[in-house]
Amino acid sequence: MAAPDLNELKRRMDGAVTSFKGDLAGLRTGRASANLLDPIVVTAYGSTMPLNQVANVTVPEPRMVAVSVWDKGMVGAVERAIRESSLGLNPITDGSTLRIPLPELNEQRRRELAKVAHTYAENARVAARHVRRDGMDTLKKAEKDGDVSQDDSRVTSDRIQKMTDETISEIDKALSVKEAEIMQV
Repeated sequence: MAAPDLNELKRRMDGAVTSFKGDLAGLRTGRASANLLDPIVVTAYGSTMPLNQVANVTVPEPRMVAVSVWDKGMVGAVERAIRESSLGLNPITDGSTLRIPLPELNEQRRRELAKVAHTYAENARVAARHVRRDGMDTLKKAEKDGDVSQDDSRVTSDRIQKMTDETISEIDKALSVKEAEIMQV
């Protein structure tokens, strides 16, 4: 068993950060965004799929999102998925198009969105720690098998920890930026 590939661990940690930033883009801050509906999944054709695979999302006005569903039979499922999401949106059905007016965010809703952002951040931190654990386990096994010396193991272990700390720091920075954006009136 060879030492863990640090480039692969870094790629996986970067993937956790990228996923987290995508989740944050889906949180609304007071103005409409096509990314707002990205976290929504729709049960369609016997499976779950992202909303953007069954409909086109546009922003016709600053406080309105329009969803044009491609298959007329899916309108009900898309509407239900949007209503049941944690975003607190109430779509208005107009044929195969859903119009979603964005209400003004009140203080309580801003706090709820900040909590959702914190949940996303914690999930990203956990993902980074899982990558660290996988790397450390591989390293311990390689050291036990005699493929890596204790000194090399310690150096690699420190590198993995430093990489994890940097990733978590990046997650925290992105969270604080988004939180400030959410709480801004």
